Amino acid sequence: MIYSIKKISCILAISISIFQLHAQVNPKEKFDAFLKTLHTNYVDKINDDEIVDVAISAILKSLDPHSKYYSKAEYADKSQAMSGAFIGIGIEYSMQNDTACITQIIPDGPAETSGLMAGDRIISIDNEVVAAKKLGNVDILKKIRGPQKTIVKLDVLRDQKMLSFNIVRNFIPDHSVQTSYMVNDSIGYIALRIFNKTTRQEIDSTIIAMNQKGMKSLILDLQNNGGGYVESALGVADEFLTRDHLVYYSVRNDERKDYYYVGGNGHFMKGKLVVLINQATASASEILTGALQDWDRAVIVGRRSFGKGLMQKPEMLFDGSIVDLTEARYYTPSGRSLQKPYKNVDYFSEVEHRFKTGEMNNAKFIPTNDSLMYNTLINKRKVYGGGGIIPDKYIPINPFEYSNWMKEVMASGLLEQGSFEYVDNQRTLLKKNFTTIEAFQEKYKVPVKIIKQVIKEASKQGYSLDKNQKEDAIKILSLEFKAQVAAQIFSGNKSYLRVINEGNESFKEGYSILMNTKSYHELITTNHKNKK
Repeated sequence: MIYSIKKISCILAISISIFQLHAQVNPKEKFDAFLKTLHTNYVDKINDDEIVDVAISAILKSLDPHSKYYSKAEYADKSQAMSGAFIGIGIEYSMQNDTACITQIIPDGPAETSGLMAGDRIISIDNEVVAAKKLGNVDILKKIRGPQKTIVKLDVLRDQKMLSFNIVRNFIPDHSVQTSYMVNDSIGYIALRIFNKTTRQEIDSTIIAMNQKGMKSLILDLQNNGGGYVESALGVADEFLTRDHLVYYSVRNDERKDYYYVGGNGHFMKGKLVVLINQATASASEILTGALQDWDRAVIVGRRSFGKGLMQKPEMLFDGSIVDLTEARYYTPSGRSLQKPYKNVDYFSEVEHRFKTGEMNNAKFIPTNDSLMYNTLINKRKVYGGGGIIPDKYIPINPFEYSNWMKEVMASGLLEQGSFEYVDNQRTLLKKNFTTIEAFQEKYKVPVKIIKQVIKEASKQGYSLDKNQKEDAIKILSLEFKAQVAAQIFSGNKSYLRVINEGNESFKEGYSILMNTKSYHELITTNHKNKK
């Protein structure tokens, strides 16, 4: 018995010693030992910088889906992309038969000043032939882009004549307001594609201009807006909420809360407001939408948003690299966290799960949890946290629009090639017949034979279409074709989205709601869980 007690005591002492040894291990020393082992025993030479970069990225990936590591150069590129401008010459182009063909000239940019025109085919860049070289869009872009105030020489083919242009690269506005226009005499429309450094200034001037045109109601389109700077979302909220309204608050790991309010300096605080969202509306877009919904300031139309409620802050390391670290969770004014689960799930493929469950086609499949139910702050409507914003008015998708056939045909470039060739041959006539985008939208008819030819070519390439889907295919492809034509003969993406809205069910429903005051007030004052 005594022997057994001594034996147990000895085992316990050894176990405690081993535990203490493990507890006293310095993580830095352990990692150094690991690097030393790699250098000594690994079959190939090891680059410490590369190993550390990989290690940091792996650690961040294990924490949450949004913490990221960037080299100094990578973060500089990211910051440039969010600055609201880029250095270039101001053209949009499409690859047609291995040649970059200019489809749009950005107004007031270096290309327009130099005399480049839509329809020009780029043959060489800085005396290097690029036509018929099987180069991709990125290859052409790299050759055109360069430092500010430097010159790029383009040789282009126009009407069977070779022309040369020396173009000085300069800053080109990269607007966050994708497009804006008056839908009718009283309803305005603004599409925000991102929240960058110039967003508040852009939307401020846009609203002022539309107010001068008689805007009384507004459709704010945040569909496919993946977010950006939260400060910019706060600035946009300031356009619609009166002074001292809370937009969101954040909570850090020490439970400290920081509250963010509007200053009351906006220009559209009383008119009716509809916000369009979908499954790709995320982050800063959700902060803005959540605030407008919680304060009963807007009717939200569309489908459940992405569900990102984590806030990142860039932390610089000593070598200039950046850890974009999740440092807080944000909450809407009612107290909702919109962050969806991310542990042990395929986080960025969750939209596919929504298709499988039926949520994309039927509001009854939107998941809700009564323990995460909150009330809006004015009208006490029920709203939910735990995974994105549920719209006040749900709009199902057209399943065929998201079908594999449609994805494959759109990715094939057949429609893009068809629209380019059509405009290339009809440009003068189109511009003569349609002097304004309004006239184009009202009177232009898509040649159905072109769409049928696209479907026929798609079939030859293996993209077979069921007979009962042909009518749907012609309708969707015709609208896309019309939008691409508009983009080439008017103002690029602004005209494109304006035409696409003709078939956007969320846009049409938002417009209908604003046209019906009773419907608008019913939606914004009563409980309507997943209302259709």
